[in-house]
This record gives sequence, structure tokens and C-alpha cells, in this order.
Amino acid sequence: MENLKEISLKIYTAMFENNKNVELENVEYSIKKFSSGVKYLDYFGYRFIEQNRQKKSEWGKKAREGHKIMWVIKGRRYMYQIFDGEFRELKKET
Repeated sequence: MENLKEISLKIYTAMFENNKNVELENVEYSIKKFSSGVKYLDYFGYRFIEQNRQKKSEWGKKAREGHKIMWVIKGRRYMYQIFDGEFRELKKET
């Protein structure tokens, strides 16, 4: 598997360019949408999901302001965030 950061950034770019698909390791994957309109893609146990603009959270507000935010989730854990093209590792609170 390509490095997760590269894959995440490819998916992020495709999502925010409103592409229907993204090619990862020579395979075409569809970008899906929840009924809310929020885009996501599942890939090898990870879920890549755009920030829901309707959320009342700080991140929802930032998305409404025009920031492009995507989360990388594994299981129920938020692992990474891409904020305006910048890949950020989410540290566990200790």
C-alpha cells in the first residue's frame, strides 16, 4: 500500500475537485455520499470523510467558512485530518 499520507491527499484532492472516482494503486474507487450529502470513501479499513458543514462544531463552522476539511478514521478513531491541504496527525490525548 502506498503511504497513507499520499493516499489521503489523493482522496482529499479528488473529493474537493468534485470527482466521482479516485485512482489508488491502479484501481478506481468511487467517492460515495451519505444521504446528508457528505462525501466519503472506504479503503482498506480506513474511512476518508469530508467535514459535514451542517455540524454545529468548530469544524462545521470552519467548513461553512470555506475551509476544506477531511478526516481519516480507522474503526471509531480519528487518526488524521487534512485541513486546507495540510496533512495533520491527530495525537491521542494523554
